[in-house]
Amino acid sequence: MKKELSEEKDPIVKRNKYFEVDPWVFWPSAVLIVLFISITLFVGEPMELVFASIQDSISEYGGWFFILAVNFFLIFSLSIAFSKFGNIRIGGRLAKPEFRQGSWFSMLFSAGMGIGILFWSVGEPVLHYVNPPLGAGETIEAARQSMRLTFLHWGFHAWGIYALVGMSLAFFTFNKKLPLTISSVFYPLIGEKVHGKAGKIINVLAVVATLFGLATSLGLGVQQVSAGLNHLTGLSDTTNMQVLLIGLITLAATGSVVAGLSHGVKRLSQLNIIIGAFFLLFILIVGPSLFIFNSFVQNTGAYLQNFFDLSFWTETYTQSDWQKSWTVFYWAWWISWSPFVGMFIARISRGRTIREFILGVLIVPTILTFLWLSAFGGSALYLELNGLADITSAVQNNVATSLYVLLDQFPIGAFTSVVGIILVTSFFVTSSDSGSLVIDSLTAGGKLDAPVAQRVFWALTEGGVAAVLLIGGGLGALQTAAITTALPFTIILIIMTYSLTKGLSQEYFMLMRHDLEKERKSYKDIVGELISKRDKKS
Repeated sequence: MKKELSEEKDPIVKRNKYFEVDPWVFWPSAVLIVLFISITLFVGEPMELVFASIQDSISEYGGWFFILAVNFFLIFSLSIAFSKFGNIRIGGRLAKPEFRQGSWFSMLFSAGMGIGILFWSVGEPVLHYVNPPLGAGETIEAARQSMRLTFLHWGFHAWGIYALVGMSLAFFTFNKKLPLTISSVFYPLIGEKVHGKAGKIINVLAVVATLFGLATSLGLGVQQVSAGLNHLTGLSDTTNMQVLLIGLITLAATGSVVAGLSHGVKRLSQLNIIIGAFFLLFILIVGPSLFIFNSFVQNTGAYLQNFFDLSFWTETYTQSDWQKSWTVFYWAWWISWSPFVGMFIARISRGRTIREFILGVLIVPTILTFLWLSAFGGSALYLELNGLADITSAVQNNVATSLYVLLDQFPIGAFTSVVGIILVTSFFVTSSDSGSLVIDSLTAGGKLDAPVAQRVFWALTEGGVAAVLLIGGGLGALQTAAITTALPFTIILIIMTYSLTKGLSQEYFMLMRHDLEKERKSYKDIVGELISKRDKKS
């Protein structure tokens, strides 16, 4: 690196009492977002058809590209972990981890999955069971297939994307002292242009992708909260109610936003893990325990055994639209979500080696996710297969109610449903304030602690976009937003792999040169001592 630039000295960042922004990132991002909100509100209901058309086109013609790219990201991340670069420590050789392992893993899981896994853990396996892409539905084989596909969507591929972005950001921020922005990752390729127009365009794309990926998760979360309240109290589950809930929860999230990373986000993430652990333990105890543990082992084995077949499957010979709505949507969602999750886990991972970072990000959250899916999704399938409950009707009617319908089949269902609503809300708040911290950094030239007013502004904007997407077409609009913003950002991630490899190579040879110089100096000292002793004796 010819020149290392800290965000503290960035001359482009404009500062006042309430905001510290890079105007060439902040204003284009804000204008694009406001323009989107305005058009959606002005056009109204017909926007649902527009969103559906966009999603179909991108999924049909770009689905193969998403599938190939996501597999490449996972393979690349693993190759870096087990390469000569694996021992490089984020922040330098003397850097120490800021957070303990438990806190680190809890924040990883909360940021990476959170709302989504609560929304889909029951609904997705049941929907695949009823309508599998291959073969007849509501059979034993359909149940097996449903869990393999659910594991595919929530497994290593998602975390491989997060590992790539997080590792890149952490390395260039903490080792090369560059601002915490996506553009910094491209320093080995374009040099000082990362602070010019090229870098600004990259950061604007990252802001927009992050915001819409985040809005997708927030929209899913508020749908589930609204469905839960309707299920428990009979309150209307309408778009107006969902928008009202977004407003209330977003306002509540500002408290955590103001508290910052070490207090608000950390404590909420730990609370999420505690409540989530209680939830999981409850299902393991009162649910079909033996079936859950057996299915966890068998599902994991089936996922690993069919890993490459599932990973590269493009539905070429089946003439179906199934994959557009599922696998392609998930890959796009994770990619659009990756600047947020990647930047967040980069901020909490100083002091860990590249190998520890990648394997920690890939393995631990994936195992926890698989256990969760086996417990909740597996329990729903067990009830269906044994004719003990009709989960499928409820899921087909409104997938957001699936968790609460499952909980009703076990003791204290009303109480656990309340806990479920609390957990979804807590994940909503965590995602909102974590996202605010990340977008702040992107729009403030990489500054790690932007002013409180700025964080509150982005928290409110995130809620506003989620509300507008729900008004403009519900779940379909949320999916379209994720897919549309992910397409150009996928290309950025592909280029990122080359830039990171180049940056790690420079760091590795610099460290090797430092070690050689240290050895030479040590050798000279030893020889000097021997000569000195010889001279004294003579």
